[in-house]
Amino acid sequence: MDGSLNPNKHLKEQFVSNLTGSSMLEIAVMSTVAPLLSVLRHSICSSYQTVTPAKKNDHDNAILGSKKLGNYVATLSVDFLFIVLPMLLIFTVLADWVYMFVIPMMVLVFSVVTANRFDASNYPGGPLSLRTNVSSYRVLMMIITFLCILAVDFKIFPRRHAKTETYGTSLMDLGVGSFIFANALVSRQARSVSSANWKAAVQSTSPLLLLGFARLLTTRSVDYQVHTGEYGVHWNFFFTLAAVSILTSIIKIPPQYSGIFGVAILIGFQYWLSHGLNVYLLSDERGTDILSKNKEGIFSILGYWGLYLVGVQLGYYLFFGNRSTTAFRTIKWARVRVSFISLVFWLVTVLLDRHVERVSRRMCNLAYVTLVLAQNLQVLLMFFLF
Repeated sequence: MDGSLNPNKHLKEQFVSNLTGSSMLEIAVMSTVAPLLSVLRHSICSSYQTVTPAKKNDHDNAILGSKKLGNYVATLSVDFLFIVLPMLLIFTVLADWVYMFVIPMMVLVFSVVTANRFDASNYPGGPLSLRTNVSSYRVLMMIITFLCILAVDFKIFPRRHAKTETYGTSLMDLGVGSFIFANALVSRQARSVSSANWKAAVQSTSPLLLLGFARLLTTRSVDYQVHTGEYGVHWNFFFTLAAVSILTSIIKIPPQYSGIFGVAILIGFQYWLSHGLNVYLLSDERGTDILSKNKEGIFSILGYWGLYLVGVQLGYYLFFGNRSTTAFRTIKWARVRVSFISLVFWLVTVLLDRHVERVSRRMCNLAYVTLVLAQNLQVLLMFFLF
């Protein structure tokens, strides 16, 4: 386009368009490799833990500060070498060999973890271990998201891992759903913490709204390529997060019933999609009104809201509910329930994909939501297992 600040805009848009994704099996395998790397790093390099001595004087404090900085740099370097770098290689140049890594890596991790079992101090049970594993899962999800966002614009990143155009499954398709589920799992609602009123909710989501408008303005001002089939002309990820947060704050549902309400929303939305809404959302025709220009982003809010509500009840059921019996919510307790729930969601995803409607991140249909739940619970399960 003449006068454009980005002469390669059209080529870059084509580079991330009309993609069909990979298979559910490959996603399941990659969801296994990533947490294994984290577990392996923790098992081998758990010695990078420091004990803070008693303070004596300024000289000792200076030495202590230097040691802390050195330990921090060492830990950061080990994290990068054991987690970030291998993960980046598996997502890019080694992507075609990911199936070959799974079994040997599982054997290696199992051997290392078994060898370390004699040291009980490294494997505390109870609620603290649950919290540690959930935190590790959330951090790993963020690392995967960052790596994929940075790598997708390069040819070294396989196109099957980039976001699909209409239907299909890919690694990057799971990003926004995983982010919402990870937040729901430890949200105020899941922890039964009283929510603020809707005015406070709007204020708390104002940073998301500001980020959304900032992204919109910056991409427009530099003529950056934007794939309109993802969210629409003006919509983006931050607006979706803000909308889900506001809806959850306005319509207050007890955590023990939020999953039921979320499933009802998802089933109703899927019924709407199957009776003509999917044709409208996937068509390239857009009107002049704001709804038509951002139809994908606006209508998919229903799917993401349902996903969030299901995540709230899962968090309440698995980690925060019935505080009188919290002492019994151990790693063993979590393993059984998370493995069962993850398996159920995988089976439901396959059935929905084959007999109802194929997985579609663009519309956030029911099959996509169950895929996100199955994959994220599988990652969480890998931490609990080891």
